[in-house]
Amino acid sequence: MALDPDLATQQRILEDLRARHGGLADHEALVERLYGGAFLALAVGMAATATLHGTSALAVLAALVAFVVATRVEFDVAGGFAVPTQLAFVPLLLVAPPALVPLLVILSWALTRMPDIVGGRASASRLWVAFGNGWFSLGPALVLIAADGRDSVPLIVVALLTQFVTDTFASALREAALRGPKLREQLRELREVVAIDAALAPVGVIVGLAAADHPWAPLALVPLLGVLAVFSRERRERVRSLAELSNAYRGTAYVLGDVVEADDAYTGEHSKGVVELALDVGERLGLTAEQLRNLEFGALLHDVGKIAIPKEIINKPGKLDAHEFRIVKTHTTEGQAMLDRVGGFMSEVGRIVRSHHERWDGAGYPDGLAGEAIALESRIISACDSWSAMTTTRSYRKAMPIEAARAELVACSGSQFDPRVVDALLALVAPAV
Repeated sequence: MALDPDLATQQRILEDLRARHGGLADHEALVERLYGGAFLALAVGMAATATLHGTSALAVLAALVAFVVATRVEFDVAGGFAVPTQLAFVPLLLVAPPALVPLLVILSWALTRMPDIVGGRASASRLWVAFGNGWFSLGPALVLIAADGRDSVPLIVVALLTQFVTDTFASALREAALRGPKLREQLRELREVVAIDAALAPVGVIVGLAAADHPWAPLALVPLLGVLAVFSRERRERVRSLAELSNAYRGTAYVLGDVVEADDAYTGEHSKGVVELALDVGERLGLTAEQLRNLEFGALLHDVGKIAIPKEIINKPGKLDAHEFRIVKTHTTEGQAMLDRVGGFMSEVGRIVRSHHERWDGAGYPDGLAGEAIALESRIISACDSWSAMTTTRSYRKAMPIEAARAELVACSGSQFDPRVVDALLALVAPAV
């Protein structure tokens, strides 16, 4: 569980937080009713076969208290959240009748959700989600029922391995029904949750075995869960703070974009046109969420340094002389300097802005970088910038026909532009007939 989740993880966590307490969409409601309802019926049926002979009511109550507390501790992860219920589930599995455990688990989950439902902070339909959260308990309960015992450590290990298999399969099936069959992605997201459960299981086993002689032993978990609750709240606040900071940077970028547009209407409109095209190319090339964010801001602000260039040069109707061109070329380094002063990841954007006039063959400026040494985001902006410049009317020339612009881009592929970027761009704006 990364201390500083990446941008994609932040976005998934925040989307999940927004959806977690709301009502269920029609399809989601149907899936959760079927999924949760099936487990509720199964848990009730199993509970009807349970016998209480030899059960310590105090130990069961202590494990239930610890389990309820654990369900209130949520660590936000991509694709959902992880809870340290394993600490209390294992003791519950070892002190309660195995046939009764699944029902106790989902009743505990439902009890945990009731304050939010009664207080209007969550929809009552979320109870079906709570019932569906109990599938992980089915496998180990069935193992212990079949073995008719639970004093053997190897047997407990087998039961817990069965839990991880059951949990992974049931969760993947649920996600497939909700969002489509994306098994690899679902298993990648579940891996983090399973790893957390596996790490907590040994503590649960020790507490569960101790409960045979000390029925109150599971209550010793409550202070630990309190500490984990503090950490979970801090993580959630960190995610929210990172998202707020990202939004603040986004606001800064668009304010700067407005300044560019106010200073030079053509440059502003041109930059906004490059943004959309660059993002389409970036997605086609498989850029990460962070790279797409930096690409968006870099494309928006690639000409921000022109604010520092005299207007008589920027707006000159004819061609620039050598001295004027040297001044215009400084807009790359001026733009980087401006963004460096903003700080944070905008410094990364500044480096992209600095390099957007570098060439694939090394003949560009300001640093003469070549090939892969140029940031991919800069290479994308360079090609999209040129396409936009060729296909829009400027003060000193009319827009080129699409076919002519396409031919020019192809001719410069491998010299001025990254061939891979050119292929992706042309596939979007001017595919070959």
